[in-house]
Amino acid sequence: MRTLVGSRGSGGWWGRKSTPGKVETYTRWTFHFFALVEIGAIGLPLFGQVGTDITGWLAGALVVHALLCSATASRALDWTRDRRAQPVRLLWALGAVTVMISVAAVVVRERGSGSDDMRTAASTLFVGVLGFGAGTLTLGVRGRRHVLAVVAGAVGGALLLQLPLGVAAPAALGTVIAVLFAAGGLAFTAAFSVWLLDAVYELDEARETRARLAVAEERLRFGRDLHDVMGRNLSVIALKSELAVQLARRGRTEAVEQMIEVQRIARESQREVRDVVRGYREADLRLELAGAQGVLAAAGIDCEVTGDAAGLPVEVQSALGWVVREATTNVLRHGDAGRCVVGVRVEEGRVVLTVENDGAKVAGGGDAGAGDDGGGDGKGGSGLVGLRERLTAVGGELEAGAVDGDRFRVVATVPLAGAAGTGGSAS
Repeated sequence: MRTLVGSRGSGGWWGRKSTPGKVETYTRWTFHFFALVEIGAIGLPLFGQVGTDITGWLAGALVVHALLCSATASRALDWTRDRRAQPVRLLWALGAVTVMISVAAVVVRERGSGSDDMRTAASTLFVGVLGFGAGTLTLGVRGRRHVLAVVAGAVGGALLLQLPLGVAAPAALGTVIAVLFAAGGLAFTAAFSVWLLDAVYELDEARETRARLAVAEERLRFGRDLHDVMGRNLSVIALKSELAVQLARRGRTEAVEQMIEVQRIARESQREVRDVVRGYREADLRLELAGAQGVLAAAGIDCEVTGDAAGLPVEVQSALGWVVREATTNVLRHGDAGRCVVGVRVEEGRVVLTVENDGAKVAGGGDAGAGDDGGGDGKGGSGLVGLRERLTAVGGELEAGAVDGDRFRVVATVPLAGAAGTGGSAS
């Protein structure tokens, strides 16, 4: 018996994250990167003009503003995921710092005696700080109206800050338009990022719900099988027991025969229940393949089935049918599968069944995709242990392990014995 073990160190920190976790990490670090963009695009011109105390203070204030934006964005994203309370104090602090730097930038631009380059740098600081500040503030509010209110406040503030200083109307209008595009664009980016992150989490929750429903449907099917086995036999036992009581009260010897029949039916029921629980009932491979495709499709997983089980011996179909059932269940329960491929082929006197799915998280001891070995009890139970026992009974082998990073493959091989003459491929 051979088992392929996937490398538990593959994938690393990024590979261990779920799809929503990866999107959240990307979104979070995007806003952290915005802080570097703010310092690089706005701060560098200021640093180049550091010749007076005021420009030095403005450059330092810009760095503080960028770091405050980064911290506010991180806290606001946690709030959107309902992990912490709304960062009200950080939002007010960011708003106050944004206003103070904007006022200082306008004063330096209009009242300062510096060069044209310094005035240009101050103007860029004014527009950039309002834009980045408003864009970050929109992460901490909900609703379209609140987002528009933040953008409108930035635009209106840009106009009100320039009017008392006697800025010419064309210049003031140009600055207001620049603030509108900067604040509006960053606010749209922030709002869209939050919407996208929420949508990804909701889709992941819906996928998990569909998977749970599919597993529940499989359990209901098992319950129906058990009911079919026990329902009729228990009814017969009850009727025959009642008949035996009536015959015994009348002193009829047929009562003994009825109780012997009850005893026989009870033993037969016990054997059938044991067969159902331990999986000794014959499984039809064709039905299992069709059922796997239907269950995975219901869970939102694209499933492709190739090959045909027609003409295979009953014991081979039974063993491989349980492989399909167990592998399908684990695809639903583990990993983050989006596609599963099931193939059956006959080659060189043996039948090869392959179940391969993506989205297996084997790094860090997480999920093992289609081949999870957590349920084997060594007595015909579920998991790889139970599957190996069924395959061993027909001389088969099982291989399971990670391939190509996030893919997991289960390969069951069963010799056809006297059926080797079928040859060819079942695909």
